[in-house]
This record gives sequence, C-alpha cells and structure tokens, in this order.
Amino acid sequence: MDVKNAFLNGDLTKKVYMRPPPGYNHPPNKVCKLNRALYGLKQAPRAWFAKFSTTIQNFGFSSSQYDSALFIRKSAHGIIFLLLYVDDMIITGDDNVGISDLKAFLNKLFQMKDLGTVSYFLGLEISSTSDGYYLTQAKYASNLLSGAGITDNKAASTPLEPTTQLTPLDGSPLPDATRYCQLVGSLVYLTITRPDIAFAVHIVCQFMCASRSTHFDVVLRILRYVKGTLFHGLYYSAHSSLELCAYSDADWAGDPIDRRFTTGYCFFLGDSLISWQSKKQSLISRSSTEAEYHAIADTTQELIWLRWLLTDMSVIHSTATILCCDNQSVVQIARNDVFHDRTIHFEIDCHFIRQHVV
Repeated sequence: MDVKNAFLNGDLTKKVYMRPPPGYNHPPNKVCKLNRALYGLKQAPRAWFAKFSTTIQNFGFSSSQYDSALFIRKSAHGIIFLLLYVDDMIITGDDNVGISDLKAFLNKLFQMKDLGTVSYFLGLEISSTSDGYYLTQAKYASNLLSGAGITDNKAASTPLEPTTQLTPLDGSPLPDATRYCQLVGSLVYLTITRPDIAFAVHIVCQFMCASRSTHFDVVLRILRYVKGTLFHGLYYSAHSSLELCAYSDADWAGDPIDRRFTTGYCFFLGDSLISWQSKKQSLISRSSTEAEYHAIADTTQELIWLRWLLTDMSVIHSTATILCCDNQSVVQIARNDVFHDRTIHFEIDCHFIRQHVV
C-alpha cells in the first residue's frame, strides 16, 4: 500500500508561520499561518506519523514496544501486521477478512494506492513461492554498478583480498571524496540482503572522512564482486522452524592502527538468517577473552531485542536461546519472566554469570 501525499495529512499541534511563496501577491510585512503540514516542514514527518498512529489504533491495532513502525492486531480470526515506512506500508497476516476491512478503512481516511502482492519494496525484490520467499537487490545493485561506471565483464571472486589491511595513510588522498562516500553509502544499503559483503563494507566505511586511492580501489573490488554475484540474496523457507539461534565471534586485533577487535554476529530463525553485523569494538581489549565478552555483550543486546520483538509477533520462546561463541563455548540466554526484573542469565561452559540489563 502507498499513501499519496502522506505529509499533507499531518495535523499541526502548534502554530506555524511561513513566508509567502514567491509569485504570490500579498500585503507587505505579512506571513502565512499553516493550517496543515506541508512537505519541507521539519514537523511534517512527525505530524504524519502521529496522525497515522492514532488512526490505526482506533481500528484496534497497537504499536510494538520494540519497533514503533510495526502495528499489530490480534483477534479471534487471526493476526495482522502492518509495517510502515514513511508513506509505504506492508500489510500481512492470516486474517484475510480483517486485511480487507483494514484497506477499506484506510481508503476512507487517506488517498491510498493498493500495489497488490508485495514484489518490490524500498529497493528489495521479493519473489514468493509455495516453499518460501527469496529477497534480492539485483536491480538496485545493477543501478549501482552502472552509476559507478563498471560496465565490463570483469568480476572479483571475493570482496577482499585475504591479506588486506587498510590504514589511513595508504595511497594518495582523493581530490574529491564525494564519489567514494556515495558508493560506500550505497554498499551499506546493499548489505540488507548481502551479508557476504558486510565485513568488507565495514572496513571501507572507516575511511569516509579521509579516503585515499587505495581505499577507493578496495571499493571497486567490492563492486566487482557484487557484479559477479548480482543475484545473490536471502531465502526464507516456509517450512523453517521458529527457533532462534545466535552466533558471535571476534577477530584478533584486526585493526592495524588502534589494535581494536571486530565483533561479528548473526541470528538464525530456524534456517533463515534474520540479523547480522560486523563492527569494530569501541574499546581496546587486552586479551582475546575480553574481546569475546565484548562481542557477547553486543550480541546479547540484539538477542534480547529480537526475543521481545518475536514475542510481540506471537513467536514465543519458552526455552533459552543458544548463542554459539566459538568452537568451544556455548551461551544460553533467556529472560527471567518469573520476577519481571529484566535479569539475564548467562551459562558459559557450566559457569553461571548473572548480569542486570539496564
């Protein structure tokens, strides 16, 4: 579903004045008082979201506590999910009658366009079959390659050379870093369906403020790898279980300058990869054990949020979630719902640690 002129629907709660637009005849020293939100007004996005939230809640939906853009309605007939991104929304669930009623309700209040079954959303191409869904960004990646001027057939087999270690002094400074920043920013968005380039993109992101020729060469190599794997994406099986499992690890002082470790984690819901990250740690660890604990802490933060979000979506995990740290240690993490005090229990190689999440 798409909302036409979404920001014009917002209600202003405070008095807002503006200068008359050019070409409009008006008395001197006069301004215009806005009766409704306009595009370009900084309050417009907030006013639109407040208006939509109030409207959808009047239809029986409630906003998720852990993702304010996700609205949920549970009834005896089933469950309906509505995910809003500015003026675009995805509606899904097993209550088909309720979905039809919801569309009719929204059409009465806003100018809406029903785009049918979702196949393209914010640059993501979605292919559905009876066995599951396949997500790619092939069109987005193709446009990115064309914009970067990579039109030949040369492709790279890996995003990075195995021995690549970039420093701020490699190569010569770029005369204009604008193109570098644009390409890296586009690659960041491409990681939504391409976890295979997440680590390489994390590396080149560190030189946005002082990019050099060597860094740009690495960006071009990532793009050539994307060219050779244009249709890679994520597959979500309809027959997968809904058991959450996490993996966490840290490298060994991977940054050659500040000697910081890099945290990497990923989450599987059954056989489906749903979340991942590759990020340099904010602290310098004095041992690999300390770095592993920092990685576990970051992974646990994401894990608790995912468990709460899945609970909102009626996917309840009554047992602890397994977090595999490396080949020799396993962590079991679960909420202590008995005391409702947000206590988190860690079990690492039969040694128990209790930590309170603030």
